[in-house]
Amino acid sequence: MGAPYTGIFPIVPTPFTETGELDLDGQRRVIDCMIDQGVDGVCILANYSEQFLLSDAEREILQTLCMEHIDGRIPVIATCSHFSTRISVERCRRAEVQGAAMVMMMPPYHGALLKASDEGVYEHFAALAGAIDIPIMIQDAPLSGVTLSIPLLARIARELDQVRYFKIETPGTAAKLRTLIAAAGAHIEGPFDGEEGITLLADLDAGATGTMTSALACEKIRPIVIDHLAGDRPAAEAGYNRLLPLINLENRQCGLRACKTVMMQGGVIKSDAVRHPIPSLDVPTRETLLRMARALDLIALKWGK
Repeated sequence: MGAPYTGIFPIVPTPFTETGELDLDGQRRVIDCMIDQGVDGVCILANYSEQFLLSDAEREILQTLCMEHIDGRIPVIATCSHFSTRISVERCRRAEVQGAAMVMMMPPYHGALLKASDEGVYEHFAALAGAIDIPIMIQDAPLSGVTLSIPLLARIARELDQVRYFKIETPGTAAKLRTLIAAAGAHIEGPFDGEEGITLLADLDAGATGTMTSALACEKIRPIVIDHLAGDRPAAEAGYNRLLPLINLENRQCGLRACKTVMMQGGVIKSDAVRHPIPSLDVPTRETLLRMARALDLIALKWGK
């Protein structure tokens, strides 16, 4: 077993053409841009990849392309969530065969009302852990509508060796991270946060060792994590304070559209199109976003020029 994964593992966005088709050349450029931002790894096919707007065939195309293009340069976390345990197992096995370093899974849910019980969640992850040899990260996010209690997560961590990474992005993330780490101890190998880093400093203080943001400003966020892990909290706090207005705009106003808009402006991709029913970013917010990106001299804003 190698050293635990730490640092920044941002979500790979999925570029589309203006007519809504996959932009495969743009996808390769996105990956290269992210690697040039100095990321520790990436996560593919996640919610910020618009995974909920992709067909199964498109998922396969993108996973194959990403794994082949990355070609071992950095670790890849493949998102394999599905309500069906059987389909989740198939996705995880496929990701492992293609070279993923880890898989990330939300608890089983479908819409607002179809959710597994605590025992069903445990059995779901037990089946996944029995099917693959690479680590599993549980994504605890409000989108699922599933409440993952500390006792349940701690039980999973203690009893399922494959499940040792946890991405917590619920309200009160720092408190939940701190409590989970206290409950499961060394069984928690990788406590991560998400939500574009909106609570990153508090989460690092609570014990997070990694973050899973968008691909917007990786080279600015990574030093915050690395400084904090090295014990230099003042430097981490200063970096966080400089970046927080942009993080806030992304998290509260732009969502997954922010990264695409900046990457298009920076010549990484040709279009910042999102798939319907997600609306395009409005002009005033777009202008504010680009103004902030220029002030921070983001790599994504100039990478392709």
